[in-house]
Amino acid sequence: MLAPDALRLITIETLRPTSAVLAKGGFPTFAGKNVLDSRAVSTQDIDHTQAYTPVLSVHTGTSTNTSRGALADLEDFECECVLDIRAELAIAAEEGGTVYAVPMAATDAEGELVLSALCAQVQFLLERSERGVAWRRIAPRVISLEEMPFEFPDLGLRYLRRTMRYRLQVPGDLFLASEGGLPEPMRSIFEALPEQSYAKAKLAELAGYFTAETAPPLEQLVGEVRIGGEQLQIGVGETEP
Repeated sequence: MLAPDALRLITIETLRPTSAVLAKGGFPTFAGKNVLDSRAVSTQDIDHTQAYTPVLSVHTGTSTNTSRGALADLEDFECECVLDIRAELAIAAEEGGTVYAVPMAATDAEGELVLSALCAQVQFLLERSERGVAWRRIAPRVISLEEMPFEFPDLGLRYLRRTMRYRLQVPGDLFLASEGGLPEPMRSIFEALPEQSYAKAKLAELAGYFTAETAPPLEQLVGEVRIGGEQLQIGVGETEP
């Protein structure tokens, strides 16, 4: 199922617009350019001139296709997916001569407010803002949103990291076998993305894996009609047109 990956990429474009990357400014969240695709923050992402570096990491989770019923056709499915957006205030820490990027310990009330504001910015951009129109087209319904802290209560440890876990309704993949290329809705997302965007480059790489498939021509239509005890075959023998 590719719709969740299309959703992840459009999430990155919404939170880190290509226009802001090219202009090197005007990012819509505190995280700025630090919106990461399916990876954790590294020491290269840390701004050592600041007390902490706000970071967003976007991941896809479980996806499901559920048939609408016994009489549903091949494309009549309800599709859902999980989208995780991890927000954190990262710092560089050293241990044994090695430097690591880690979330800041939650001992700062101001840091808690900044993290809450960052999560609120993400929710507004995706669910309410004009920037999030493309996101809402591919995820028309938010089933649930859970914000999960990063903590170890038994050890008394809490860090400035939260995972925003969206459970979303998404369209199923619609493959255009005769044309090849990306299935919908990924194709529409690809066409709508800016030319120089990170997401468009990734989708262009993926499109090459989907080749067109030519179906064999239909040479003869065969059917059977029964009227009472009489039987007539259509499309074979003397009934051929």
